[in-house]
Parts: sequence; structure tokens; C-alpha cells
Amino acid sequence: MSHAADYDVWLFDLDGTLVDVEPSYIHETLGEVGDRLGHEFGPTEAEAIWHGFGAGANDVLAERGVDVEAFWETFHEVEDPIARAEAAFCYDDAEWVGALDEPVGLVTHCQSYLTEPVLDRLDLRDWFDTVVCCDAETGWKPDARPVELALADLGVGRDPSGPLVGDNPSDVGAAWNAGLEGVHVERHGHERRGCCVLGDRRLRSLDALAPGTGRVPDATSGG
Repeated sequence: MSHAADYDVWLFDLDGTLVDVEPSYIHETLGEVGDRLGHEFGPTEAEAIWHGFGAGANDVLAERGVDVEAFWETFHEVEDPIARAEAAFCYDDAEWVGALDEPVGLVTHCQSYLTEPVLDRLDLRDWFDTVVCCDAETGWKPDARPVELALADLGVGRDPSGPLVGDNPSDVGAAWNAGLEGVHVERHGHERRGCCVLGDRRLRSLDALAPGTGRVPDATSGG
């Protein structure tokens, strides 16, 4: 495991890692989806689906008897990119990412039509030297392919030293599958998530990973 000062490259997930949306947006969006599907999503259920608590959104939906394919089709019909961007905020502990000198990439499951307005509204576009939005062609984390595409675009050569930082187990899996460090930031607490996510480093705050802090968080940093 490398010290942050020795990294050749940095990769980050977007939603839940660097940015998030106000809970009211989650409740309103899932409320409309539920109305169309004839299923009421309460606040706790809606947030569990949005943030992928437990085994992930699809498992939560299946457990509730909701058709997964119909849910996502309806969800994409309901969600408005501009409304989502207006409800988005950047975590305070992520501000240092914009000052990194090394190549920085974004690898996100958030689709391009949703990612672009968020980056523009929060003025984050200059933070990244490449942006990879996962899809059926690139693959989905924990598949290594979207990570490898980002690394290739950054031109960092073979076997670079660096992390993929994310809030989901699939981020850590993608990092490991691509030969990077898997860094997990826990935004909601293990009890609420329903599991403890393993990683090379587990953080409660991204501040602990920032270069120049003099702190080298290890795999127990998140508790």
C-alpha cells in the first residue's frame, strides 16, 4: 500500500463519494416512481435503494417484490438531469481533489446525461483529466474494464500506483480487479448500510486521504 504522496494516478467514483443529492430529491423522485409502479417507497426504503444499502438496489427491490427492470425503466423516465444537478452538492471533504497534481479520473455508474449537468453546476469538470461513465459497452464496476479505460486515457503506463476511491463495494472490487488500491469512504455508517465494506483503506472522511495531511489511513480507519 503506497503513501498518497507516491501515487501516480487517482481515480474516484462520483455519487456518494465526491457528491450527493439532498434527501428531499431522493424522496420526491422515488415517490413518483412508486406512484407509477403502484408501490409506495417510504423514506427509509427510498434511501436504501438510492444509496445501494445491503446487497444493492436490485436486491432491495427484489425483496420488496418490485420488478427490477420495470423500476429502472420508470426511474429513468422520471429523473430529470437538471433537477438532479440542482439538488446536488459536493462534500466538503472532497475539495482537495481539485488541487491534485497527478492525473485524476472519474469512473462512475452515473450516466453521461446525468453526470455532465452535475459537473457543470458544481464546477467540478476541471478536477478530472478523464471521465468514464459505465454502460453496457464499457462494463460496470466491479468489472475492471471501465477502470482500465480511464487509466489508458490518462496515459499513466502499466501497473501505476494509485487508488480508486468510492463508497460502494463495487468500487473496491473494480480497484482490485484493475490492480489498484481499493479505498472505501463510508458516508452513512455500517449499521445503516447493513454491512462492513472491506478495502485497503476504509475512511469516514476523505480528508484522511488528502496529500500533505501527514496521516496515512489504513484498512481500519473507518472503524
